[in-house]
Amino acid sequence: MDRAQKEAVVAELNQVFTDSGVVVVSHYTGLSVAEMTAFRTAVREAGGAVRVAKNRLAKIALEGTPAQPVGDLLTGMTVFAYSEDPVAAAKAVEEFAKSNDKLQVIGGAMGGELLDPAGVKAVAAMPSREELIASVVACLGAPASNIAGAIGAPASNIASILSTLEEREAA
Repeated sequence: MDRAQKEAVVAELNQVFTDSGVVVVSHYTGLSVAEMTAFRTAVREAGGAVRVAKNRLAKIALEGTPAQPVGDLLTGMTVFAYSEDPVAAAKAVEEFAKSNDKLQVIGGAMGGELLDPAGVKAVAAMPSREELIASVVACLGAPASNIAGAIGAPASNIASILSTLEEREAA
């Protein structure tokens, strides 16, 4: 890898670390190519991405980014999983790590906060952005449906009383 390629990798990684809501760092020693492909697919389906880079280049790319504290975790064979959604990558990594012991989460960063493995697990347990939006919409819609039901209830009660009176007169 020549100097220009290294500079391109550093610039790309810097952009990733700047724009990501969460970065999860894991050791992947012993993963086969098929397992790594399955890992990449799982993270991609969750809305994130996976990147393997030399630790030295990643440390240079981390300088000046919110994820800078992750630099201390970069030892050995490391892989980065990241996403704009602060929960998506962490969920995908935790889910894959449950089924494959070779992937070991060593930490991560969410914004400027360094996460230990327990912190990554806690972030993975949080509801995703879509789930939060759905719950907010449900909370906003519930009062409106209750009001509509309350407004419509007297009219339906009056209608049932009138139909009962008509049936009595007809009988």
